[in-house]
Amino acid sequence: MEHLHEAPASDTAAPGTPGAPDGVPDALPDVAPQLRGLRRRRGLTLEAAAQRAGLSPAHLSRLETGRRQPSLPMLLALARIYGTTVSELLGEVPPERDPIVRAGRSEPVEADGWIYHQAGGPGRALQALRVHVPYATRTDIVRVHPGEEWLHVLDGRVRLALGDAVHVLDPGDSAHFDSLTPHRIGAATRGGAELLFVHTLMQSPAAELCLGDGTPHPR
Repeated sequence: MEHLHEAPASDTAAPGTPGAPDGVPDALPDVAPQLRGLRRRRGLTLEAAAQRAGLSPAHLSRLETGRRQPSLPMLLALARIYGTTVSELLGEVPPERDPIVRAGRSEPVEADGWIYHQAGGPGRALQALRVHVPYATRTDIVRVHPGEEWLHVLDGRVRLALGDAVHVLDPGDSAHFDSLTPHRIGAATRGGAELLFVHTLMQSPAAELCLGDGTPHPR
């Protein structure tokens, strides 16, 4: 998922957070070495991994060196490419799998206006998140990737573009769709929206295409 455009390259650091962009808390201490280590273990060059994730090699390099913090869309894209989970990328790998996810177990993570909480256990093929989605803009990225997505609106209204169709979802509405359908998600209300989001983790050579103009095109 991951429905945001790549942030402009800026190396301005927030106070107390070396290399983090303004407004992003120091919430991902392990993500840089995890990203670098997983890419190398998968035998991918920086250029190959960046192309699959729809990022520039320079931007991915900044993520791997801790000079930039990844947004939720970037984490999801890279997790699929590396055949892992967002939880592993965040360094959340407990010794045993606990089937219960307690409220307040982990701090929320914010990036580019998206705020997300882990709502499922780590190391699973099915990833569950509770997400605050910012107001939709025309620059939001259209996503195409293998797998399925399910979302349920808790608060606010959500604008979901699926292919050529645009749907507005109210609180209580849900959507379940094939992620190979080009899709874009954003809030239809100025204050944003809250939703539950579940996606399948699938590893594929065709993982994550980020399409800036909303039109699918081959790699």
